[in-house]
Amino acid sequence: MTSDTARTVPLTAETGRLRELVEGARHVLFDFDGPICRLFARHSAAAVARALEEWLRGQGLRLPSLGDGSPEGDPQAVLRAVHRRHPGSDLVAELEEVLTRHELRAVAGAMPTPYADPLIRTWTARGTRLAVTTNNSARAAAAYLTGRGLLGCFAPHLYGRTPELHRMKPDPYQLNRALRAWGAFPGSALMIGDTPLDLRAAERAGVPFLGYARTEEKEALLRGAGAEVTVRSLEPVLRILRLRGTAG
Repeated sequence: MTSDTARTVPLTAETGRLRELVEGARHVLFDFDGPICRLFARHSAAAVARALEEWLRGQGLRLPSLGDGSPEGDPQAVLRAVHRRHPGSDLVAELEEVLTRHELRAVAGAMPTPYADPLIRTWTARGTRLAVTTNNSARAAAAYLTGRGLLGCFAPHLYGRTPELHRMKPDPYQLNRALRAWGAFPGSALMIGDTPLDLRAAERAGVPFLGYARTEEKEALLRGAGAEVTVRSLEPVLRILRLRGTAG
C-alpha cells in the first residue's frame, strides 16, 4: 500500500460513516452557536466575558477560577464558575440574565454558518424533525432563527439554558427533553455540535454525534475528545441529503 493510499483509506471510511449518520437521522439536534451561526461574530465573546467579570466586580466579587479547562474569554465558562461557587443563588440568576441580554444583542451581528440555512431547510423538507439543544439562551436562538425565517423548522423544539445551570451540557438534559417530546429513540437522532461538551452530552444521551469544526484547532479538540466523525464544512452533509433526494 502506498503512502497516498494509506492516507485515502481513513478518509474514505469516515466519508462512509458520515453518510450513515446523515441518512440514518430521523431527528437532528443542533447546537446553536457554531453549527447554525457564529453568534459572537461581531459582538466579541471575550468582550462579553469581560463584561460579566465587570458586573461581578460591581457586586463586590471576583471571578472564581474557571477550573474546568475552559478557555479564557468564554462567557459560559464565567457563568459556570460562578454557579459552582454560588449554586442556586440570586447572584447566579442575575448573572445568567446579564449573559442572556448580551446574547440577544449579539443576534444582530451573528453570521450564518455556511450551508446551515439550506441544510436546515432541506432536512425539514424531507420530514426530518429538528431541535436546538444549546447552552445559550433559547430566547437568543429564537430571535436569530426568526430573523432568518427558520423558526418554523424548529419550533417548539428550542431547548436552551435554564435556571438549573447544572443541566447545561455536558449534562444530556436538553437532548433528552427533545427526544421525549418527539417520543424518539436516541439511535434515530443525530447531534451536530462543535465542542467536547456537545460530544459528552450526546454520548450520555446515547445519540450519535457529528462534530462541526470550523478551524483546525476546533477539529483537534473534538478529535482529542473522541469524536469519530467531524466535518470542516456542512457542505458535504447537504450534498449527501441532496443526492439521497435525487436517488429517491
